[in-house]
Amino acid sequence: MKILVTGATGNIGRMVVDHLLAGGADDVRVLTNHPERAALPAGVEIAEGYLRRISSLPAAFDGVDRMYLAPVLDTIDEVMALAQQAGIRHVVDLSGEAHWTPIAEAVERSKLDWTHLFAVDFQENAAMWAEQIRASDEIRDPYPEVESVPIAMDDIARVAAKVLLSEGHSGQTYQLTGPEVLTRAERVRQIGVALGRPLTVRQVGHTEAIEVFARTMPNPRWYVEATATMVGWHPEPTTTIADLTGAPATTFARWAAANTAVFQ
Repeated sequence: MKILVTGATGNIGRMVVDHLLAGGADDVRVLTNHPERAALPAGVEIAEGYLRRISSLPAAFDGVDRMYLAPVLDTIDEVMALAQQAGIRHVVDLSGEAHWTPIAEAVERSKLDWTHLFAVDFQENAAMWAEQIRASDEIRDPYPEVESVPIAMDDIARVAAKVLLSEGHSGQTYQLTGPEVLTRAERVRQIGVALGRPLTVRQVGHTEAIEVFARTMPNPRWYVEATATMVGWHPEPTTTIADLTGAPATTFARWAAANTAVFQ
């Protein structure tokens, strides 16, 4: 069974490759736009290409049975048409609700077997505060009380590999979350614990927040406005990661302790 991992040198895709190999996969092909910089494990077949470069995909898709589909919106219809033509049997996509809904919809329209992995907030997104944390013990944020259930990217990759390597997942939508509900302020506090520094959060208005986040993200206005829509939302953690992989989801405190270098 040949498994293709798209976005294989991106954050989650690279982790999917590692978990597939650890799970016993012996025929893994990866799609990467820069094979010379891939630094992928020995034994992995490398296909040069990119989901946004459609001409590169027929060769990459040839002979593939199952595919991990990275979230790329603008070419999703063309990608799925080629996957269907190539005879790929099962697509495991990273998508979700709202912004990412078109990915799930396109995958379903293809009539291939599919499994959706829905994830909302990555623990790694805490890097948005890194510049402020390096400079000060007081962090400015527009909505410190907003709650989420942040998930580690590695946990998403573990689930993706499990689904790709086993049966019984066709037609399933897995809601993936971290193990606990945390406010933005609590995440900052836990980063401080990991660093051995007391960090506090000061709430600021939209204009100041946009100025702060403009230093580290390409579309800070969109981000601040999107965060505003989460006020009053009370998410529920799921047990999907533990149920599917047999190992608990990573806590934010554990992630922070393992990633102090991000904030130093």
